[in-house]
Amino acid sequence: MTVTPIYAGILGILFLALSLRVIGRRRTARVGLGDGGDRVLFRVQRAQANFAEYVPLILLLMTVAELQGTGNWALHAIGILLLVGRAVHAVGFGREPEIPGARVAGMAMTFTALGFAALASLLPAAARALGG
Repeated sequence: MTVTPIYAGILGILFLALSLRVIGRRRTARVGLGDGGDRVLFRVQRAQANFAEYVPLILLLMTVAELQGTGNWALHAIGILLLVGRAVHAVGFGREPEIPGARVAGMAMTFTALGFAALASLLPAAARALGG
């Protein structure tokens, strides 16, 4: 495997940055648990949590696809869509007020990456299972 680990590492750094942003906002708002009614803390928490909800599954699907021989160009396309989508979502949604359109654009890129990664994992396996 040569492509997926690159995106896993970069996305790991992005998750660390999102986590540090939550910690920083917790300190500023003096909130130890929950969001304390702080709208910015709520947003940065949700941006981090949304990242944690989507990225692991897509990386797993990319791994399966890469192990089945999916081309590097397709894996890079999925990885770039995922990385840019998550960054755009985090920057746009994780602010108060949010950047108009950034949340939708980030999710659209993430969903596109998810769909392509799922197909890249499923199609080779289905072809082999059907004897093709």
